[in-house]
Amino acid sequence: MNMMRGKLLLAAIAMQLFGWGIASAAEPAFMHTGGRTTQPVGHYELCQQLPQECNQRTPSRAPVELTRKLWATIVKINNSVNSKVAPRTDMEMWGKEEVWSFPNSGFGDCEDYALEKRRELMSIGVPAGDLLMTVVRQRNGDGHAVLTVRTSLGEFILDNLQPKVLSWTNTSYTYLKRQ
Repeated sequence: MNMMRGKLLLAAIAMQLFGWGIASAAEPAFMHTGGRTTQPVGHYELCQQLPQECNQRTPSRAPVELTRKLWATIVKINNSVNSKVAPRTDMEMWGKEEVWSFPNSGFGDCEDYALEKRRELMSIGVPAGDLLMTVVRQRNGDGHAVLTVRTSLGEFILDNLQPKVLSWTNTSYTYLKRQ
């Protein structure tokens, strides 16, 4: 039974990797970035409260190597955080908008999910410089935060509104800024 499960997992990963190869020929694997931008106020306040979260620097280098093991871990962390954190707005939790915090209480909004995913990926050795807090606009015009993971095979989005980890090109978002 475990052997069959392992073969199915490998087949699913192979299909995903094959799909990346096709997509990369048509669309860029990495986001085009412009110049400097303003820091989201919630991120600024988080950095004031937890400076160690914002002082982690990764030297400029190639993105983290995406292996099958790392891909499985990224998917597992995305699903785990999406399952264990219940959605609740900052207004409901804090009585004000844009409070970036870790969802230690089991509740959070989009940036809290992204922060937790970032923390868990860093704890297994993914460099901070490859884990980018990203602000996007949804099709309905609402702002939203996701985590972008930079890898050797492109950039992938971990999102509390989406159960799958997707290439940034396979989302419907307009990308506004990232750290």
